[in-house]
Amino acid sequence: MDPTDLTGLAHTDRATPADDAGEHGGRGLPRRAFLGVCAGAVGLGATAACDSPASRRTPPAAGRHRPEAERDRPGSGDWRITSAGPPDAVAGYTDRVSVLPGEECGLHVSTTAASFRVSAFRVGWYGGTYARLVWRSAPVRGRARPPGRLLDATRTVRARWPRTLTVGTDGWPEGAYLLRLDADNGHQRYLPLIVRSAHGAGRTVLLHAPATWQAYNRWGGYSLYDGASGAYATRSLAVSFDRPYDKNGAEKFLTYEWAAVVLAERLGLPLAYTTGTDLHRDPGVLRGATALICLGHDEYWTPEQRAHVTAARDAGTNVAFLGANTCFRRVRLEAGEADEGRTVVCYKSSFRDDPCYPTRPDQVTTDFRQAPAADPESSLTGVLYEGYPVDAPYVVQAADHWLHEGTGARAGESFAHLVGVEYDRVTPGAPVPAPPEITAHSPLVHAGARSHSDSAYDTVPGGAGVFATGTMRWVEALTAGTGELGRDHGMDARTRAFVTRTTENLLRAFAESPAARHRPAPRPNAHRLYRTKA
Repeated sequence: MDPTDLTGLAHTDRATPADDAGEHGGRGLPRRAFLGVCAGAVGLGATAACDSPASRRTPPAAGRHRPEAERDRPGSGDWRITSAGPPDAVAGYTDRVSVLPGEECGLHVSTTAASFRVSAFRVGWYGGTYARLVWRSAPVRGRARPPGRLLDATRTVRARWPRTLTVGTDGWPEGAYLLRLDADNGHQRYLPLIVRSAHGAGRTVLLHAPATWQAYNRWGGYSLYDGASGAYATRSLAVSFDRPYDKNGAEKFLTYEWAAVVLAERLGLPLAYTTGTDLHRDPGVLRGATALICLGHDEYWTPEQRAHVTAARDAGTNVAFLGANTCFRRVRLEAGEADEGRTVVCYKSSFRDDPCYPTRPDQVTTDFRQAPAADPESSLTGVLYEGYPVDAPYVVQAADHWLHEGTGARAGESFAHLVGVEYDRVTPGAPVPAPPEITAHSPLVHAGARSHSDSAYDTVPGGAGVFATGTMRWVEALTAGTGELGRDHGMDARTRAFVTRTTENLLRAFAESPAARHRPAPRPNAHRLYRTKA
């Protein structure tokens, strides 16, 4: 496959040999998996085999195991789950959302099978196979665990399962990982894990959104959207990372983030990886970063995370939002079973019941644009979230913009179904970093009213560029027409080519330096398109 081909995210069923670690890359496992074995992979035996002081090593020095060194390593085609089975067949969760290279992570697993194995797949380009098998365990004895327990006060479900095994990450490159549980009954689940970067100077930082993954997670019958009855009134007011994710275990990551990670790695850019919960605690990875890329659905932010991203933008770090509905909900992270920040609190419309309401309005968990302490997300992103659900064509406004170089797109050209399922727009009167140039202006009808979805680009006084796609389907479009993720909302190969080239232009430009230094200035046009005063 030609690495420059815009169909490069399409799947392949060809067999790929394992690399020189000597393990059988996927033999006996389901077809088509992210693989390629890391030299020196060591399997786990008994439950506590690696949980010893000798196995706790200091993380390697910065600069080792860099993501760009992974681009052309051999991979394999056997990473996908082919049989999830019933919900209790096998499931698990990690006791850390992310680790630094060399740190350990505990896995808490329940299965009806007699045994299972764990395979760690690092997501990337890998010649079009999309991952490398970095590590695989020996068989581990299986045990079925009880269902989650409900904390009545906030309707929070926690599994509270004991640690089943400990995984060390010595030699694992920074990046996004899918840990796959393979039960001996043939069923499988994922556990996502980010091996994060300590330093991002001179790099493009990819920002993952585990708080949003958890908000929508219905494992145990409750999410921040509904309870066991399916009613909003019985929803959780706080959700815990101490439980598995529902469905295949990594549905939100695969839908809204995976394809952007693969594309960024295919381009060979200097990359760094982090999560929103990590930025909440420590913004150090943003120091000197050339760009921060917020992936396709990143709705739930703490005020601390938002402040750190805003400060990085103002210091010259370019910021891109490849989705919609970004930074919409203000949340709070609270302590869980054994680690800080294991609970995501968001009272939403019940914000007056939030314990912070009487004394700490800046920490009240509701929409950022709502009182108390209203601060619309547009002051960071340049656009405001407006609605759900929609399905509409994406209409190019500024065909001559540098973002669209090489796409062949013309002004007024449209791409069916690219706007959805949630959308943002430039809203006259809303606070913005700087007057934006609307690069796409897409008419739609939402809840019976006519409106628009907007892609918008601006630059701030420090030189950083800010770009927002205005649609949640942007990252999904990177695989449109390939069948790679099983759904593409009717988007086709033409849309895939347009979105891929536009995203490449964006990533390459933002990886250079503050965009105002080397790209044409925005041409503000919201006043003309929305017929308001300049």
